[in-house]
Amino acid sequence: MPNLSGKVAIVTGAGRGIGRAHALALAAAGAKVVVNDLGSALSGEGADRSPAEQVVEEIRAAGGEAAANGENVADFAGAGRLVQQALDEWGRLDILVNNAGILRDRMLVNMTEEEWDAVVAVHLKGHFAPTRHAAAHWRELAKAGEELRARVLNTSSPSGVFGNVGQANYGAAKAGIAGFTLIAAQELQRYGVTVNCLAPNARTRMTEETFDVGGPGEGFDPLDPVNTAVVVVALCADEAQHITGQVFHVWGGAVNALRGWTAGELFDSPERWDADKLLAGLRERFPDGAAPEGMVAGLQKAGGRSLRTAS
Repeated sequence: MPNLSGKVAIVTGAGRGIGRAHALALAAAGAKVVVNDLGSALSGEGADRSPAEQVVEEIRAAGGEAAANGENVADFAGAGRLVQQALDEWGRLDILVNNAGILRDRMLVNMTEEEWDAVVAVHLKGHFAPTRHAAAHWRELAKAGEELRARVLNTSSPSGVFGNVGQANYGAAKAGIAGFTLIAAQELQRYGVTVNCLAPNARTRMTEETFDVGGPGEGFDPLDPVNTAVVVVALCADEAQHITGQVFHVWGGAVNALRGWTAGELFDSPERWDADKLLAGLRERFPDGAAPEGMVAGLQKAGGRSLRTAS
């Protein structure tokens, strides 16, 4: 395991599921961890500090150092207080893992404005706000001459990179997180900060709400959240300093560095296209039409397995 001793990490949404696995793995590798979790219901309502506090107790019982935080990461000022807590507690910040999220699935024609806004706020703004505050801190250190090896790990989803029916709000936010990762990686690389993204498959209360994931069987469990936490620890090592702007799909032991929106079918003309001619070219190139393959096909190509929609 990479040695993260002396480093300080923030993990959002760390009271349960994948975030909890990240917090425990980072602590086991030697990092001090701020365990952030609003403690809301899966749909985002309510607040309860006990999930974050329980993870803190687990880390401390194992000999690590941790502190609980109950801020709402979609609140810009609250995200600033979260970053400040790490600095006040241990005097530094090295790792930010953005993981907090909620779920309000609905078919597009039935989705309400509030369901859209709530999901986009927690996922997309909830990634931007902590990263913005952490990045400002790191920029000041870099300008002062400090050599940084700082890390941001974002959390997308197979729904965001492959698309999934019934998750227009969630998938759009998760796709936005992948795009945010690419831009933040380019902007922050000059300061010694890497920014990468995960599109994990894991057995959590969020996936169990949407898919029939079943329970763990005998032997290796490909949907254990720990499988994704291993990737986080690896990317947080100093030796990973030159790996940035990547989106990793994770299913069990299959870790796939995805290549999204690469150059595809080119329709080239030396001058402006005539619409009829372009249409003819499209129909010739796509005689059977063209449509998204969907999440199941994307998962399988990336090394995963099919997930069935929960009934």
